[in-house]
Amino acid sequence: MKKMLNIALPKGRLGEKVYTMFAKAGYECPSILEQNRKLIFENDEVGVRYFWVKPSDVAIYVERGAADIGVCGKDILLEYAPTVYELLDLKTGICSMCVASKKDYIDNPTRPIKVATKFSNIALSYYSSIGRDIDIIHLNGSIEIAPILELSDVIVDIVETGKTLKENNLEIKETVLPYISARFICNKSSYKFKEQQINELVSSLKEQVEVK
Repeated sequence: MKKMLNIALPKGRLGEKVYTMFAKAGYECPSILEQNRKLIFENDEVGVRYFWVKPSDVAIYVERGAADIGVCGKDILLEYAPTVYELLDLKTGICSMCVASKKDYIDNPTRPIKVATKFSNIALSYYSSIGRDIDIIHLNGSIEIAPILELSDVIVDIVETGKTLKENNLEIKETVLPYISARFICNKSSYKFKEQQINELVSSLKEQVEVK
């Protein structure tokens, strides 16, 4: 009998897509597809327990051992640097991270750039690498309105299609991270005790990724 695997999935489209991959790998849990507000779903027959969490929290659940494995974006791993194993690039949820601003914005090198972002560490690292001082304004959502309301000069944020930027009259100025995607991560202690099971799951997911 398989040991119970606790899996943290990011709420939303990415989590639903990833769940389909896990189900194909033999970890199906039909109750997760029901329309309700539940957050935890189990299938004792195949030995799996899924739970939906905020995408930015997946790595915390895995790092702290509440989940054995999980899926989160590479941006989260770079921003928070959790102590986890990154075992596979699932090559889905692909996007980039960019600097964007109003079209008429011109940098004034005599003062720090006001940067609105929820990725403070990535932004600091990027601007430090090009020798530019910044004033970080940490926001948790609706980043695009910061330059419009003159709260910031620029934003550093995830860009998938660029549609939201366009609709708010913003444009990309620089690319910070050209390739971000969903990653399969694992708790270090769990890997020690469930290594074979986790490696088999990774192999199955890898086959699915390579078919894409």
